[in-house]
Amino acid sequence: MSTRARGPRILKGALVAIDPTNPTPKIIAFYYNPTNLRRTLQPQMSGGEEGDRSQAVRFTGAPVETITVDIEIDGTDLLEAGDAITTEMGIYPQLSALELLAYPSSNQVNQTQSLLAQGTIEVAPMTSPRVLFVWGSKRGLPVRITSYNITEEAFDGNLNPIRATVSLTMRILNYTDLSASSPDYHQFLSYQQSLEAMAPYATLSNARTIIAVNPASF
Repeated sequence: MSTRARGPRILKGALVAIDPTNPTPKIIAFYYNPTNLRRTLQPQMSGGEEGDRSQAVRFTGAPVETITVDIEIDGTDLLEAGDAITTEMGIYPQLSALELLAYPSSNQVNQTQSLLAQGTIEVAPMTSPRVLFVWGSKRGLPVRITSYNITEEAFDGNLNPIRATVSLTMRILNYTDLSASSPDYHQFLSYQQSLEAMAPYATLSNARTIIAVNPASF
């Protein structure tokens, strides 16, 4: 077994890809849950700018949220267990599954090229799969992956990678970005409703420890 320390692995984070031509989702579970997850929220508002006294601050939509995670892929344990696929290919299959989320399918490429060869003037952009970032039971968020940074850190005798870290940056797709007919529109709305259901518990918890303040004094 590898000597690298691992915490409990009960629920694994994952990316779920749903191709529009294939209803069976492709689940890419993380080997090990990232030790940190960086989130940036940029509120979308209008009004309240310097010198603007005529307009109240208003929301124009959900915040723009970006998530960055470092996903560790390590084939050491599988190699030591004699796993045939890892012995032959290292972690190429896992890296390939992640990287292909950034590619149109080769079938789409061939179909597009065929239309161009037939003299079709306008070819529609190739459709990407829906991608969900799943993190625990309360986060299943539609995302667009905006960047990959892959660091391959160790190799076997055939130069197959056996350990790598993949830094993913994802832009959350919210109901401001999506049509109401999209399943991802409702996926995000359900996520916000779960936040609204959980937030009151913070108020109840804080009420036990803080001194009541009269809001009228502000």
